[in-house]
Amino acid sequence: MATWDLSETRHHVLICNGNSCLRKGGEAVTQAIREEISKQGADHVIHTSRTRCNGRCRDACVVIVYPEGTWYKDVTPEDAASLVQNHLLKGQPLAEKVSHRYNQHAFQRTEHTVEGTVKSVVK
Repeated sequence: MATWDLSETRHHVLICNGNSCLRKGGEAVTQAIREEISKQGADHVIHTSRTRCNGRCRDACVVIVYPEGTWYKDVTPEDAASLVQNHLLKGQPLAEKVSHRYNQHAFQRTEHTVEGTVKSVVK
């Protein structure tokens, strides 16, 4: 297993590879994003991780960018170049694909995004 040097990393991209996202092309999205990062020579500033389900299955395929806390919905392999070049390298999120943004207090859902189910409190 590798232990990456993250000292120059500016973005951590979490790519959902849960069942719903895999059915919507999660593996192809993962590969396309990683290929574009390499193509742009940005491996040292952008780190990616595959995740299991992130709980937004109706938004599949889900990609989350940290530290800013931007959640993307309906991501396809064709979105990879724009995501990497515009959001990750230029700081210009893909507005039409954003489902949630962190506003320093909580994640705010964008217009036209499914509201979702409220989590129950375990006592």
